[in-house]
Amino acid sequence: VNVLKGDMSLVGPRPLPVRYLPRYTPEQKRRHEVRPGITGWAQVNGCRGETKTTDDMVRRIHLDIWYINHWSLGLDLRIIWMTVRNMLGRDKGNAY
Repeated sequence: VNVLKGDMSLVGPRPLPVRYLPRYTPEQKRRHEVRPGITGWAQVNGCRGETKTTDDMVRRIHLDIWYINHWSLGLDLRIIWMTVRNMLGRDKGNAY
């Protein structure tokens, strides 16, 4: 529903809570300048759910920034394919 309303995209970064914004660098804040997605580059690369360590959070941020800097329709289609593959269980341990 949020995609149809235009509040979200199918593919995009998942911004962290706004309360953490003061801790971000200007480049990291770019995650909040694009529409969030249901799935994204970080998610299909194993960064799902709660970030239990600082390294997990840093990896997710780097993957999201990489996605923003390299966005293309082809990349979005690849991410959608990887998401479907994960949902079908072809990448065990990488999807909920």
